[in-house]
Amino acid sequence: MKTGSVAILVLMLLWPAAAFSQSKAETERQFQAWLEADIRPEARRAGVSRKTLRAAFAGLSLDWSLPDLVPPGTKPPKRRAQSQAEFRAPARYFSENSLQAQARTGRSLAAKWKTTLDRIERKYGVPGSILLAIWARESGFGRAKIPHDAVRILATKAFMSTRRDLFRREFLAALEILDKGRFAPGSLRSSWAGAMGQPQFLPSSYLKYAVDFDGDRRADIWNSVPDTLASIANYLARHGWQKGRDWGFEARIPTSVSCAQEGPDKARPMREWAQMGIERVSGRPFPDNEVRREGMMLVPAGRNGPHFVVTPNFYVLKDYNNSDLYALYVGNLADRIAYGSGAFRTAWGKQARMLRSDIAAMQRRLEKRGYDVGGADGLPGFKTRRSIGEWQISEGRRSSCFPTPALIRDVR
Repeated sequence: MKTGSVAILVLMLLWPAAAFSQSKAETERQFQAWLEADIRPEARRAGVSRKTLRAAFAGLSLDWSLPDLVPPGTKPPKRRAQSQAEFRAPARYFSENSLQAQARTGRSLAAKWKTTLDRIERKYGVPGSILLAIWARESGFGRAKIPHDAVRILATKAFMSTRRDLFRREFLAALEILDKGRFAPGSLRSSWAGAMGQPQFLPSSYLKYAVDFDGDRRADIWNSVPDTLASIANYLARHGWQKGRDWGFEARIPTSVSCAQEGPDKARPMREWAQMGIERVSGRPFPDNEVRREGMMLVPAGRNGPHFVVTPNFYVLKDYNNSDLYALYVGNLADRIAYGSGAFRTAWGKQARMLRSDIAAMQRRLEKRGYDVGGADGLPGFKTRRSIGEWQISEGRRSSCFPTPALIRDVR
């Protein structure tokens, strides 16, 4: 190859990188202008001091390593829709080895922090075992690495992510935390998604629910165990945790009782569930303080897995993380910590591999038939599960309340 040809080839190979570098530089300039012309005035109107803003913006740059970035003037990249992903069977959420290890650590920490946990429960009404289980799930009892600077993460996402409005609010909230909480820039550590500290609070949740429980005049959810646990308790209490009630009970639902009665909007007194033949797998009756109070059927894997009768506290756990499996994980781990119990008595049945896009297509077909599936998102939540059960009953079939490849094909 001639020398001139080699030079041209080198320039061709280097050109995209140089152009990308220039684009980044221009975007960084736009980012700085946005901070000064847009964010600074709004933060000042919210009461954030000039001193705090100077410190927060000093050296602040975009984090180009984050996913879903959309620089100004560009369109969101075409990517495979999330619903195309494979649906993960519920059983995969529960690792018995992990649960056993967390339960052992949780029992040790329950003894270590007993005085603090008792004080928190007296104030907020939330049992220590529940707080320890959430702490374990969110940050490994505070041992997980929380590597990112929340201010930089949130500024980047507010400026050029696919959810700018959400992260703009969170960025402004983070600036307010710096101003009010006596924290230095860089000390607000978060995940790549901007969830902060050991409880993994977004900044807006921090402002609403974080509390100072160790008496040092700041709510430090990064370094203080009392502040972390009390902040989780305050969050749950403010979302309606009912003192003295359990989260729920693993149950056995006879085939004579339709599984299409699931959901918080179909609650009934627990004694009525018992009269229908639903019983706890332990063989013990529902506790005396629960029998007259409302409970809800929960069948997260339909007939092919464990069944539950849950209390409103279960849905408070879902407010922390909107997932049935998350709330069940926390409830089961809390029971292991408090009572030394183990895995659910009924095994999670094997589920066939399904694509979320196929489940979403089935959901749309059920919607056309008038069923409320809770949205065609490819995830079989309780509205989808009971819609499947109702459709099966209307077709004269045995209700299973969970999708299978065959059922997805049959719903037309």
